[in-house]
Amino acid sequence: ELVLKVRVQNPNLRENDFIEIELDRQELTYKELLRVSCRELGVNPEHVQKIRKLPNTMLRKDKDVARLQDFQELELVLTVSDKNLLFRVPTLSEQSGYNKKASELTY
Repeated sequence: ELVLKVRVQNPNLRENDFIEIELDRQELTYKELLRVSCRELGVNPEHVQKIRKLPNTMLRKDKDVARLQDFQELELVLTVSDKNLLFRVPTLSEQSGYNKKASELTY
């Protein structure tokens, strides 16, 4: 297995930690890297604009992925314009402790 460090590129987050993912060395393709990274980070693959090998190299094809070494750092650069689609804040009714009956009381 190839172990890589991946995160979502977001300069607005104070803590933007990497997670480690494992890829089967027999399946080192761009598509597989995208699939596993998105699954582990909870991101829709359709929202990924590009994958960047830090500090400044864009991955474009299977050969780029095949050259990756253990513990290299990657970022998913997203195209999502509405940040709520990625980091969605739960609505009031989804929050724990929310009391629907209390919210309907009239005074």
